[in-house]
Amino acid sequence: MNASISAPAQPAGYPHFHYRDGALCAEDVPLQLLADRLGTPLYVYSRAALRAAWESYRDAIGDRDVLVCYGMKANSNLAVLKEFARLGAGFDIVSGGELQRVLAVGADPARIVFSGVGKQAWEMRKALETDVKCFNVESEAELNLLSDVATSMGRTARVSLRVNPDVDAGTHPYISTGLKENKFGVAIADAPRVYQAAASLPGIAVTGVDCHIGSQITDVSPYLDALDKLLDLIDGLAAAGIHIEHLDLGGGLGIRYTDETPLRPAALLDQVYARLDARGLSHLKLIMEPGRSLVGNAGVLLTTVQFLKHAEARNFAIVDAAMNDLIRPTLYDAWHGVLPVHPRGGATQEYDVVGPVCESGDWLAKQRALAVERGDVLTIESTGAYGMVMAGNYNTRPRPAEVMVDGAQFHVIRQRETVEDLMRGESTLP
Repeated sequence: MNASISAPAQPAGYPHFHYRDGALCAEDVPLQLLADRLGTPLYVYSRAALRAAWESYRDAIGDRDVLVCYGMKANSNLAVLKEFARLGAGFDIVSGGELQRVLAVGADPARIVFSGVGKQAWEMRKALETDVKCFNVESEAELNLLSDVATSMGRTARVSLRVNPDVDAGTHPYISTGLKENKFGVAIADAPRVYQAAASLPGIAVTGVDCHIGSQITDVSPYLDALDKLLDLIDGLAAAGIHIEHLDLGGGLGIRYTDETPLRPAALLDQVYARLDARGLSHLKLIMEPGRSLVGNAGVLLTTVQFLKHAEARNFAIVDAAMNDLIRPTLYDAWHGVLPVHPRGGATQEYDVVGPVCESGDWLAKQRALAVERGDVLTIESTGAYGMVMAGNYNTRPRPAEVMVDGAQFHVIRQRETVEDLMRGESTLP
């Protein structure tokens, strides 16, 4: 999906990001206008794209008993969270800070699940005070600490064990979470014993079984492989007198970055319920924790070309965005489409799109066919997930602003940081 100049490729978020009269727009707002008014680097999101992604889950669910908890680590901006709260989403959180964010936008605690391998006692206390729906417990040590914290407060923690089914999701090793060598969850072979221990602990109420096998999954078969193992576990627990109320299949549905064919929520749910019906377990409440598939194609990163450098081995388009703004390419070798806001006529050249950070790993895209000049604004596609939320301040670089487009209007939903913001709280020695 390199930028075609004579006939520009439509972006991955089409139709919410599209060319109109030779200019790339987010909904009805030209991206050049946003770059001119707000500067670059700049994260731009489409409210309509968020809603369309949510509706794909809502339509797939129909009248089935499914709770969709947005995996907010993908994008935790308050405006994004508030939009999903308005739409009826629950939330999957992984820290006390994320809990504070969702409470700030009025999320219903009964629709919050608390995941994560390293929950601290203060985070457990805050979640118990809030009365979240469930803790997804990932180890025996965590289970014992949660029991102690809950008992000391006179509370009961509803728990599911995150079970590691040793299923290969067929994705990047850094975002694969369901193999036995991963740090996440309790090995499925150990799960019956740990469930028995959980059922005997004070302050603990066993309510569910949880599983999350990875991210950017485009094939249904890993989900079904994991599901079969989970259903065997649930049958075994029932025989031992431990009855499960809900099954949490996690998230992980992929999006289109280049030529992927994403797995539709309906295709997954229809096959999951066929399995549940066949096993007599369709009474279970199902929880899903999508993140990337709700926000990934709803955002782009705008960046301006600072210099063009033509070297013997490579051509470089040096832009004002960098690895600190979007770390996925250098961290995961991730591919993001690059499109010009205003396509130029004429021949293209092959460029590496790189940033100003003092690291050889500071690149956003490699070997892309572009007709580009200094001052042009480029669009880095599909950056609504794991973009701004993973941004940092390396080289004392302030993080970008974020803006939400809503039809012909736009709203700044995070101000651009300043260098003064970065130094606040620091002090020199006397």
